[in-house]
Amino acid sequence: MRYISTRGDAPVLGFEEAMLTGLARDGGLYVPEDIPQLSEAEIADLAGRSYEEAAFRVMWPFLGGAFGEDQFRELIANAYGGFGHAARAPLVQLGPGHFLLELFHGPTLAFKDFAMQIIGQMFEAALSRSGSRVTIVGATSGDTGSAAIEAFRGLDAVDVFILYPHGRISEVQRRQMTTPSEANVHALAVDGDFDDCQALVKAMFNDFAFRDAVALAGVNSINWGRVLAQVVYYFTAAVSLGAPGRVVDFTVPTGNFGDIFAGYIAKRMGLPVGRLIVATNRNDILHRTLQNGAYVKEGVHPTISPSMDIQVSSNFERALFDAYGRDGRAVAQQMEALVAEGGFEVSQGAIGVLREHYASGRVSEEETSAQIALSLETTGELLCPHSAVGVAVAERYLRREAPMVTLATAHPAKFPDAVEAATGVRPPLPARMADLYEREERVTRVANDLQAVEEIVRDRVGLVA
Repeated sequence: MRYISTRGDAPVLGFEEAMLTGLARDGGLYVPEDIPQLSEAEIADLAGRSYEEAAFRVMWPFLGGAFGEDQFRELIANAYGGFGHAARAPLVQLGPGHFLLELFHGPTLAFKDFAMQIIGQMFEAALSRSGSRVTIVGATSGDTGSAAIEAFRGLDAVDVFILYPHGRISEVQRRQMTTPSEANVHALAVDGDFDDCQALVKAMFNDFAFRDAVALAGVNSINWGRVLAQVVYYFTAAVSLGAPGRVVDFTVPTGNFGDIFAGYIAKRMGLPVGRLIVATNRNDILHRTLQNGAYVKEGVHPTISPSMDIQVSSNFERALFDAYGRDGRAVAQQMEALVAEGGFEVSQGAIGVLREHYASGRVSEEETSAQIALSLETTGELLCPHSAVGVAVAERYLRREAPMVTLATAHPAKFPDAVEAATGVRPPLPARMADLYEREERVTRVANDLQAVEEIVRDRVGLVA
């Protein structure tokens, strides 16, 4: 199994190298050269199996021998053994033909745990084997950072630096990043928005002298391993609803496009996925692009669903790569235009390909709050604001011929203020996190400046600038 860059000018790597590298040296994102296929019989045979077994069968063809079979099964068991639900990703019915996929039973109460826990296990196994040490740098709009810190805290071969936008995430999200006491984890509050944090991370990867000096690795959704791990729950959900003998639609609240791109990979593998519906809040660049064919930044607006407050959706580059027939030069030109001009026009052919796979919808702040209240009233389900965005958009696309699955991306207790404002109910944290508000915080405030961030990283990993 070989991995190539979406910009066509970086070394071809194996799975382990691509996972540890994160961002390609040409600025692109790694994708498989070919997508493995599962037959209808293989998909049907997932029915009734554990989540861990499904994860092994879906992910194994992509690994190219990076891990032994027994070792990989053990890594999967370690990754998901601490989840708070035996099904790991249970389905709950909201109404006729509409189901909620609960992805918040992991250690940090968000869907990012599904990917980050197994990534942490694979990193540790790979680094232990080689005797190497890496510096992980990531940007977060709220959930990736806490999931990464939880997955890598205390590991000997890893330092983790997470950049988050100061004052633009929920208190629970912040505290999950700032209260771990392990010396190898570092929370950096950046004076800017998520796109600024993401730009700093990409700039560090493109500063090759710095990148090589600190042995930089990335675990943002730019990391192919993250996307791959998220493919699994599309299979488990669809099979529970009758696949492969039945088409299933999915609605995904998304800002960085990684979670819904995982659904596209599941479809390419042979899962009968019908519509993949992008649900956005008022930061609706993905919705606007699918509607009018122009990807143009308009600035980030703070919302009650902050994990989607994004205008530069990194994983959309992977979707463009396939839409342009895997033409790395065309993708590179569009990414250059995004930096230089703030946007680009998607070609007529490429936007047509995208619309074959993806639909979209936008939800206002008022509609988000109304959906939280309505869902509690009509189903008893308390939704986080991101999940509410997904449910509201999904309701517009329900059809009798295919069940709809909406991805519930976070536990409502991660956004208690927004949920309480909408319903009058303040969702409590699970018992294992009951003392979160009492734990001491450890955080470094930093300017939106590449040199300042790099100096902090160099200092913390013991390098002299």
